[in-house]
Amino acid sequence: MAKPNYSFEKRQRELAKKKKQDAKDARKREARESSAPPQDSPSPEPAATDAPQASDAAETPAGPRIHRRPAT
Repeated sequence: MAKPNYSFEKRQRELAKKKKQDAKDARKREARESSAPPQDSPSPEPAATDAPQASDAAETPAGPRIHRRPAT
């Protein structure tokens, strides 16, 4: 009688888990993009002239926020 290949079974479980997680992430990303306001639309209020203008380089890219601990 052949013995079971546990490594193969474990790898298959890991692949199924990763596929399920990727599908979940795709659903979340799609929901986030559909609920976000379009970037091309102008803002309803004009910008204040007294406030300094922020440069494009100073803007943070749209994406998940990562909170890091300060170095000790």
